[in-house]
Amino acid sequence: MMRGPSPPRNPQPHSPMKIHPDEIRFHFIRASGPGGQNVNKVATAVQLRFNVRASRSLGPDVQERLIRLAARHITADGDLVIDARKFRSQERNRQDALERLARLIEQARVVPKGRKKTKPTLASKRRRLAEKRRLSQAKQLRQKASPSED
Repeated sequence: MMRGPSPPRNPQPHSPMKIHPDEIRFHFIRASGPGGQNVNKVATAVQLRFNVRASRSLGPDVQERLIRLAARHITADGDLVIDARKFRSQERNRQDALERLARLIEQARVVPKGRKKTKPTLASKRRRLAEKRRLSQAKQLRQKASPSED
């Protein structure tokens, strides 16, 4: 029996996700690492906060998957916290944090493929039962012989 192509799981897999800028908050902090004296003077590290539960941009199913996906970065209030301190400039760290948020959201938008229930084949059932019989016989041979009645 030939089947046609299966329907796509995500009808629009590459459509960009629009998040309202008011839903994202940035906090700028001093970063450790490279930068010389600049490290002590300028707040280059970025902490991005995005409240997943209160977001109007994400559907409830995407919110749940995002919370599960980034569980260790979610606060009790439902804020997703992303720290970016890889670069020496504040703007590049800000872009890095936004890109990481976008990647997480894209991963959460993918609907997981459902599991198709299957049954063991008749041949696999027969192999399993034959193996059980073989092991049972091997264990019976290990038993002590009962005293025979002569």
